[in-house]
Amino acid sequence: MTASVDSDSAVYSVVVNHEEQYSIWPVGKPVPQGWQEAGKQGDKAECLAYVDEVWTDMRPLSLRQASTATA
Repeated sequence: MTASVDSDSAVYSVVVNHEEQYSIWPVGKPVPQGWQEAGKQGDKAECLAYVDEVWTDMRPLSLRQASTATA
């Protein structure tokens, strides 16, 4: 039996998309199209803490690049 998504024992993977936006995804479920694993797995709190640490600019990559190009 697998742990439910809301269970404290669930294991998650941090995922990132082409716009460098982060999320967490339950391990064992196929990662949605357009997303890839970012190399961090753990419980929900660990993964969310990692996302807080690495995702410091919430703007999508395309917007950050456009802002830099016009500056």
